Amino acid sequence: MTASPRILLVDDEPDLLDLMELTLVKMGLETDRAVSVAEARERLARTPYDLCLTDMRLTDGEGLEVVACASALPRPVPVAVITAYGNAGNAVAALKAGAFDYLAKPVALDQLRALIKSALRIPDTAQPDGTVRELIGQSAAMQDIRSRIAKLARTQAPVHIAGESGSGKELAARLIHQLGSRTDKPFVAVNCGAILETLMESEFFGYRKGAFTGADADRNGFFQAADGGTLFLDEVADLPLSMQVKLLRVLQEKKVRKVGATQEEPVDVRIISATHQSLAALVEAGKFRQDLYYRLNVIDLVMPSLRDRPEDIPEMARFLLGRLGGSQIKLDRDAEKSLCAYAFPGNVRELENTLERALAMCEDQHITADDLNLTPALAASSEQPGSKFPLQDYLDQIERSAILEALEQTRHNKTAAARVLGVTFRSLRYRLERLEIK
Repeated sequence: MTASPRILLVDDEPDLLDLMELTLVKMGLETDRAVSVAEARERLARTPYDLCLTDMRLTDGEGLEVVACASALPRPVPVAVITAYGNAGNAVAALKAGAFDYLAKPVALDQLRALIKSALRIPDTAQPDGTVRELIGQSAAMQDIRSRIAKLARTQAPVHIAGESGSGKELAARLIHQLGSRTDKPFVAVNCGAILETLMESEFFGYRKGAFTGADADRNGFFQAADGGTLFLDEVADLPLSMQVKLLRVLQEKKVRKVGATQEEPVDVRIISATHQSLAALVEAGKFRQDLYYRLNVIDLVMPSLRDRPEDIPEMARFLLGRLGGSQIKLDRDAEKSLCAYAFPGNVRELENTLERALAMCEDQHITADDLNLTPALAASSEQPGSKFPLQDYLDQIERSAILEALEQTRHNKTAAARVLGVTFRSLRYRLERLEIK
């Protein structure tokens, strides 16, 4: 017979301990108590627990000490902390220290039960060394990324993924989801830069029948679709300020109100956000709300660019070619050198496009450097790419790079790309024709 999961409760308030213990016993769980950091350490060293719940303020220290102790065990124990109502600073500090999740006082029993169920479903899906194998590359940068993703999957903390366009931010988000306790629930990816501002509220929160012209039936939004799972907000920096306010409220209250509805609905989603821009710089410029920034950027993950790990390019190229055309496709040595010397401003996504184009041009399934047709001006160099003279060529190069980046960011949605660039659709269409961008 399988033993029931055992939970350690750490608090110096007897009434709260009684309440939590009664709730957990009704769920069929076994519990132990500790009233101090010292007693918690002693119990953690002596007994294998499946979860620990600790108050942030104890008579002889801080709950963060319990988090550190539980995380350092040979078999780490997930820890959730209980914080004073409205004290977001403590919650953020606990999540950064490795806590699984947090609850605010007074403890709501429905939230406590939901947290327990979520914590006890955490699968041990990491490799024996704690890393994740789905990301390609053996460079030190990628080994560190895999290790961090394995750790982030064990928490419920919001994660913000930074990195250049095409560097694998969505893949990292999906891996965090797949290795976490929500793996059997939906992963919903949303490109914030590709949604018209007038449609954002209904797309994110849903709407009721008759809320506006054309609303002929109730419809769920992204939050309801991701309920129980993960909502990935790609290019979150593109959200207008009006939408940032509404998103902040949802993150604080964990409830959404459909357009045209009078009642709010509870939602349980983990938020992972990403952007190629600097959120801190946007906050400084007044283009992104500071309070939302702190909500989203509890833990950050920075994806390295491809030019910062050129040693991974040959392995990445072989993997992509295998996916595009099978293992029989060959890349000759000169072609491999050409790839490693190229800067890849579009990162992995550009590498894949380059290989797909070369595959169509090559003969006998043998790719040469000529088949790659890489532009010398964008090859990796210690100097700025391309000459500044003649001036018009230099400006065209900069303009072309900005347009291609905007198109990549919006998945080639020209209307959204024009909005990102701050030009009209007609102006963008003219520039595409002038610069011969297909």
